[in-house]
Parts: sequence; C-alpha cells; structure tokens
Amino acid sequence: QVQLVESGGGLVQAGGSLRLSCAASGRTLNRYASAWFRQAPGKEREFVASISGNGGAIAHADSVKGRFTISKDNAKDTMYLQMNSLKPEDTAVYHCAMAGVIYSTPYPKDYNYWGQGTQVTVSS
Repeated sequence: QVQLVESGGGLVQAGGSLRLSCAASGRTLNRYASAWFRQAPGKEREFVASISGNGGAIAHADSVKGRFTISKDNAKDTMYLQMNSLKPEDTAVYHCAMAGVIYSTPYPKDYNYWGQGTQVTVSS
C-alpha cells in the first residue's frame, strides 16, 4: 500500500521560510514523478512544483518561482519543498502526490497517490 506523509507545515511570518517533507512508502519516488499541490479555503487546488522520477526535470508554478524549490532524496524516498520569502497568499494546505508516469507534470489527473496534507499559514 502506497503512503505519502507530509510534514513541516506551521505558522510563519511573512518573509519567513519553511521546509516541507514528503516521505513515501510502498512505492519508490525514484521511478515516478512527484509533485506538490496546495489548496486554500474556497479555492481550487493549485499546482506548486513537480519533479521527474530521475530528478532531471523540475517545474515550478510562476507564483512560486524564485521562492520555492522542489527536491528529493532518492536514498531516503523523501521529497522536499523549500519555501522562502513566504507571503500571506501562500497560506494553504500543501499536499504531495506521486504520479503514474515518470515525467514531470503539473496536472492532478496524472497523480495516483496523494498525502493528507500539511497546513502552512503565513501571517502578515
């Protein structure tokens, strides 16, 4: 059974930083693409960043480009999202997801497995 468990969320002031982690079990991150999505109250789920199975292809949404960085440690089967210069509009529940494909993709339909999410709240 595949499980994705996020951690690292919390409350931070605007301009601060957080690092989210996503630990995978039951299926390795080494082979399949994975990503971070977020959803704020009353809003649609939004793509944040994705990384291919081999880590060679990375994409970030325009709204986070230059502030957030996706990475992963294949040896630990863990994916990360380093978030710097946080803004109040970054407040959301952040979910990690694992795809059924190996290439980096921003589309939720490509992701078969989802974590429960971790809350990130940025105060102004």
